[in-house]
Amino acid sequence: MEPNNAEEIFRPLLDRSFRFRCYKEISCFTRCCAALNLQLTPYDILRMKNRLGITSGDFLDQYGETVFEGHSRFPMVRLRMQEGAQKRCPFVTSSGCSIYEDRPGSCRLYPLGRAAMKVEARNTREKYFLVQEAHCRGFDENREWTVDEWMKGEGVSDYNEMNDLWLEVLSLPKGLGPEKDLPRKLQMFFMASYNLDKFRSFVFEGPFLRRFHVKEELLERMAEDESSLLRFSFHWLKFSLYGEPSAVFNRGDS
Repeated sequence: MEPNNAEEIFRPLLDRSFRFRCYKEISCFTRCCAALNLQLTPYDILRMKNRLGITSGDFLDQYGETVFEGHSRFPMVRLRMQEGAQKRCPFVTSSGCSIYEDRPGSCRLYPLGRAAMKVEARNTREKYFLVQEAHCRGFDENREWTVDEWMKGEGVSDYNEMNDLWLEVLSLPKGLGPEKDLPRKLQMFFMASYNLDKFRSFVFEGPFLRRFHVKEELLERMAEDESSLLRFSFHWLKFSLYGEPSAVFNRGDS
């Protein structure tokens, strides 16, 4: 019997192993690349916009949809599917994914899913499960994997590391302060999370560095390496949204 509802599609991995293989000749090739509710993380957008050679602002305009989902208090960005009945991913072709080396983290994980939560400042509790969709014939193949083997082969570690840092921002058990400040804080969240090119201008071209002191070594890394800039943005968000002190910058007059 094929899985046909959420309870049957999302299955726990009791022994952290599974059987799966995907390849171009399989009958269901790229069928999983359509009608997706694919939430993008800041690191996903960084990798994808650089792969495409466009700014993060242009990426958001062309490929992003801003939504509030579930109980999230922050805006999320979802990948915009193509028009048409099938609602295909904008990057899928008959040969597969056109941005494969920089595809989103959830695509790299597939057919696994990952649920993560912060239990304390630097510790993440995670759980993996199978996403066993009815159309997928990959589960009929005889290739056996452990979760660790799959993660290493798909290059997921950088994604999980960056996504867990962002999770610290999302999951801090603090309020956002007075309601009058919410629009400004949500705008800051959106910029620092998703529009890294605009955040770079915010840091390097505005009054930021006159108000806050950042070590020269870190500034140089941020200017050259967008991953370092994104990490810095997470520190800034914890400060600007919640008032959390940071170890990587302080007020210029302190």
